[in-house]
Amino acid sequence: MSFEIRNKADNQLLLTDNLSASDFNNNKLFENNLPINLPCADAYIKQWYFNGIRISYYNWHCKERIELEWKSNLDVVTLYFNMKGKTIINNKSYAKSFELGKYQHNLFYSQSSEGILKNDELQVNTFMIQFNADAFLRVTQDANNVLKRFGEEVIQGKTIVLSDDSLYMDVNMLNAINAVVSCKYQDELKKMFLLSKSIELLVLQAEAYNKLHYGAPKYLKNEYDKERIIYAREYLVRHLDMPPALTDLAKIAGINEYKLKKGFKEMFGNTVFGYLADIRLEIAKTDLLENKKTASEIAFELGYSSAQHFSSAFKKKFGVSPKRCN
Repeated sequence: MSFEIRNKADNQLLLTDNLSASDFNNNKLFENNLPINLPCADAYIKQWYFNGIRISYYNWHCKERIELEWKSNLDVVTLYFNMKGKTIINNKSYAKSFELGKYQHNLFYSQSSEGILKNDELQVNTFMIQFNADAFLRVTQDANNVLKRFGEEVIQGKTIVLSDDSLYMDVNMLNAINAVVSCKYQDELKKMFLLSKSIELLVLQAEAYNKLHYGAPKYLKNEYDKERIIYAREYLVRHLDMPPALTDLAKIAGINEYKLKKGFKEMFGNTVFGYLADIRLEIAKTDLLENKKTASEIAFELGYSSAQHFSSAFKKKFGVSPKRCN
């Protein structure tokens, strides 16, 4: 066993992958698209392997609230991005468990790991990039001190995590992930593109860590204010179809409107409604690529005033109309 997922309730094996970290070392790009249909859930999994790197995208649609247990004995560095649902990572070598909620991320290294996936709103959506030790050290040899220190622990085979507290994803990360999932390039050009996005996401993680631990906050100077901004973002994401006005969102979050506007941009790198617009369009793009809904259905569900308004916003962001996004 190198990686497996089981239903915690009945211990049913749902997914297994017998690759080892050395199997990532394909000079050619290997791709795998795997639909899974189970009594408790349907899933769509996409994977790419090349040059010591594995990229994985998991989209679980659960038919009921379930907990999925996963275990791995892969000796790899893992960039973990949790978009929907909740991930709890347990490892006996860590001093504590690590929880990643909606739109959170972190960077881990261990020679084995295990944890739990929990579904919120009946969906679990995760994205991972895994480097074997050689590949990670190769791409970080000229990196900043944070990644160099991380690499030194990898060389010694020590279990390490980038941040003691899970970090929050920004729009740049979401854009990079969606670019990987929807990439249309082929062969060597695609491999080059996927490598560039893997490095980009690693850089964005290091920068997120730097901002959290070394950046002097200008507007969010205490934990309460940070929690209120996080709550405002979570509320916004839960009400994409009918978002509140800025004044109302400030009242709901328990923070004044000025601090909401400034603090939101400080934490997430975008305005409140700029972030909302990007999240809407990224969700729309995923739904269109997976052929789950029509453009008209998406426009209605995401609260656009008309299909034409949605189409214009989509084309402005992605350069193509929704009808051509398939």
